[in-house]
Order: sequence, then C-alpha cells, then structure tokens
Amino acid sequence: MRVLIMSDMEGVSGIVVWDQVNGGAAMFEEGRHLYTEEINAAVRGAKAAGATEIVVVDCHGAGQGWTFNSLIPEKIHPDCEWVAHHGWGRYEDMWKNGCDACLLIGMHARNGTPDGVLCHTISSVQYRNLWFNDDLVGETGVNAALNGCYGVPVALVTGDAAVCREAKELLGDALPTAAVKQGLSRFSARQLPPVRARQLIEDAAREALTDLTRVKPYIPDAPTTIKIELSSVDKLAEFKGRPGLEITGPVTVESRAKDWLTAWNQFWPYA
Repeated sequence: MRVLIMSDMEGVSGIVVWDQVNGGAAMFEEGRHLYTEEINAAVRGAKAAGATEIVVVDCHGAGQGWTFNSLIPEKIHPDCEWVAHHGWGRYEDMWKNGCDACLLIGMHARNGTPDGVLCHTISSVQYRNLWFNDDLVGETGVNAALNGCYGVPVALVTGDAAVCREAKELLGDALPTAAVKQGLSRFSARQLPPVRARQLIEDAAREALTDLTRVKPYIPDAPTTIKIELSSVDKLAEFKGRPGLEITGPVTVESRAKDWLTAWNQFWPYA
C-alpha cells in the first residue's frame, strides 16, 4: 500500500496563533516541533496499517524560506520520505505512479468559520471564499480534488473540530477524522495535550487505512466552474488578463473549463 500524507500546520494541537506558523516568528520553532511530531504519528499509523511506501508533502506556506519547508528534518520518522519546498499540489509522482490513499494531517477550516482555529482559505489576507461549482470549500477541498483527479481517496482528515466537520460535509459522514482541538475563537482552543493528540492520530491513521472503500475520491462535476471571492477590490489586479479567467464582480473571479484540473490550473498556475 502506497500512502501520501499532505500536511498543514494550523490544525496541529498546541498551535493557536500566527507566530507559531509564520517562518522566523518568535514561536515558529515550537510550532515546527509540534507539526513534525503529528506527521510522525500519522507515519507510524500508516506503517502499522501495512503501508509499504509513505511520502509526506509539506503543504504549509510559512513565508520566507520556510514555505513548504517547515518540517524539522532530523526529527522526521525514518519510515517515510518527504517533499519540501515544492509548489502546493504540484508533486504528482505518487498520483501518477500509483497511490492508494491520502491522509490530510494538520488541516484548518475555511475562512469565516467561527470556531475554526487560524481559519483561512489559501491566503489569510487575499481570499474570502472559494467554490468548486456549488461546493463552498477550503484547503481540505482543494487537496481532496487534487487527489480525486487521479482517483485517490482521502482516507483521513485531522485538525480542529471545525475542519473535521467541514471535511465530512464535503466528503461524506463515513470519512474518518481526528479532532485534536476545539476552537473557542480564531485564536484560542481547548486542546488535547500533544502526546494524546499524536496517539489519536496514529490510531486513526491505522484504522482509516484498513478500509479504503469508505470514502470515494472527490471529483467535482464537469464542466467545472471555480469561483473565488477576494477580500478587497485591489486584490483583483493579479487576475486581470489571465487566460481562462473572467472577472465577474467587484471582488469575484471565475475559472471555467472542461474539468476541475483544467479550471484549477488556470486559476492556480504552476510554481
């Protein structure tokens, strides 16, 4: 069994403020440690479930040289390999060469979620909302759609209770989730101590991978319209004149195409 782990930082137990997830900030090293150890827990669980190949992709945009490069190399579990500093959603080898399941670890809720810790969608300052056809999605939806293009199911989502709820609404109630904290506001939470959170993730990953029929790959209907609502009118500038994109309102942009991946590539260029 070949397992892909796509990871983010804001959904990790112990992380509640931007200084823990922004590269170079005062509390970032603490955040990196907490982040790496939750990924290790998922690796242990996947290994226990029989995974023969585990690849971790760091999907956290920390800024500066830490973007997609926030894991601590010397602390990463030896039973995996990991991808660092590569464009979000652009590591395709596992998908193209055969991947059985994806685990989404450390996820956060979409922008505007009242109990979503550090909630945002793609950018905390640029985007307000994102839709795939009629589905209002966050980054969990983006990652699920990327996997769905290659027929890969999301087998587990971990993070706060809000993102677990969001993931089930999109992917179905049968989706296994592991909530390591309950948001009290955007910047506070009631949390499991990290040692308990890690054990919860390890157990959930092992159990989730024992039955990959529970969740079908997420494939938005074709043809596909991707719509974004921006936080302010000045954010439109980078989208003007780009092929395949249409500005449809004061703060809205749409990408339409024959399928989701084509529409996504028009909106989110290779980097």
